[in-house]
Amino acid sequence: MSKVISFQIPKSDKTFIQYQEDRGKHFYNNLHQHPQAQLTLIVEGRGQLLVGDYVGRFEPGDVYLLPESIPHVFRSDADYFQAENNLEIAGNTIFFDFKAMKGAFSEVEDFLELTHLNEKITGCFKITGETKNEVAALVSRFGEFSGLTRLQQCIHVLSLLDFNSDDLVALNQIPVSRKMTERDGRRMDQVMRFILDNSSRQISLKEVAEQAYMSKEAFCRFFKLRTRKTFTQYVQQLRITEAKKLLLETDLSVSQISYQVGFQTLSHFNKTFKSLTEMTPKDWRKLE
Repeated sequence: MSKVISFQIPKSDKTFIQYQEDRGKHFYNNLHQHPQAQLTLIVEGRGQLLVGDYVGRFEPGDVYLLPESIPHVFRSDADYFQAENNLEIAGNTIFFDFKAMKGAFSEVEDFLELTHLNEKITGCFKITGETKNEVAALVSRFGEFSGLTRLQQCIHVLSLLDFNSDDLVALNQIPVSRKMTERDGRRMDQVMRFILDNSSRQISLKEVAEQAYMSKEAFCRFFKLRTRKTFTQYVQQLRITEAKKLLLETDLSVSQISYQVGFQTLSHFNKTFKSLTEMTPKDWRKLE
């Protein structure tokens, strides 16, 4: 069974900003959480983002803002785990410890808006439009900054986040489920790994419940409480997310894709696809 879900950013408790560049074959592969909010620019790499109750795809150029203590994983596509491929990932992330900031500046009126900014980060946001362009330009160069310049650029980045703007797209239902216990985290990580690795075939409820060492009834309650979806709904969302990728990136027929991602009948695939995307698979393919 995989290790603890809690993930500690190496930093002093008195540090507001921590910057990290991820480079390698694939992104960190465990469902995890940490007490800092984070702003992540995907420089290179593709895969699925699982955060709270959201399941979707990420690709180069995407920018995401995540709240503190929310379970999440940027799961690279299967191709990135194959030794023969020369695929690589790259991501730049700024971590914000608002508790450290509040402790230092809570009495300074000029910093009042900044110290309470984390209260607006109520879930995961995808940053789009002109805001994305401005934020991405700063995050891509953030490693060049230090000292006061780094703090200045950090505040500049945060000042660009207008939560009333259409450029910030909320990805989670509100309120979003937050921090898990260590025990629940280990269970969810094991379950998510199993689902991701086996979503292209039929998975029984009994099989996945066994991954969490639970009865089927207890697992259903456990899973829905933490994802806001039933097990079946979650697997269908994963399959449709993968199907959307294949429709745009391959020449496989709709029928071939439906079976490849795990649906037993084409009619069920078409119905589920339209229910989740409000488009038919053929119409989605035309977006290419």
